[in-house]
Amino acid sequence: MSTLTIIVLCALCGLIALYYASNFMGFMAQKPEHYTGKGADFDIRRELNGPILCEGVIYGPLGRVQTRFVANMNAEWKGNQGHMTEEFRYDSGHTLNREWTLSVKNDATFDATAPDIIGTGKGVHSGSSVMLNYNLKLPEDTGGHVLNVTDWMYLMENGTIMNRSQMRKFGIKVGELVATMRKAA
Repeated sequence: MSTLTIIVLCALCGLIALYYASNFMGFMAQKPEHYTGKGADFDIRRELNGPILCEGVIYGPLGRVQTRFVANMNAEWKGNQGHMTEEFRYDSGHTLNREWTLSVKNDATFDATAPDIIGTGKGVHSGSSVMLNYNLKLPEDTGGHVLNVTDWMYLMENGTIMNRSQMRKFGIKVGELVATMRKAA
């Protein structure tokens, strides 16, 4: 076996190990039950209600900040049915508006839809956390790609929500969002 073949095989094994480590030992390995009984109960009808200020950053695939944003959100609920608007302002001057429709079920799960979401997002809350998975279609001016998004939101004791999201294409992380969400004054 040639030295080049050995190097290629070692590199391939390293890539496979990295893929499995990132998908099964890190962010993606979290389960809602890991947060059962920990912290304040995160009921989205209570915590995602009224005006909310969100500030965050989006990291690119190499871990560098690609953009910063501020978003004004507002959510209203009628029983288990919610409507949330988001108005994002990015540091580039670009803006993005999204309207979510949320439907809470009796088993701690919920559905989420929006015009740029393909199909229905599926969420679950447990303890102080909420996890939501959905497929996001990017605007055409940013490529129009469809990304698989996993959102984790964690309710802090002071009512602030920490949001961490990963965006993946073909199972490979292409972006990450970290943000805070607080009740707006």
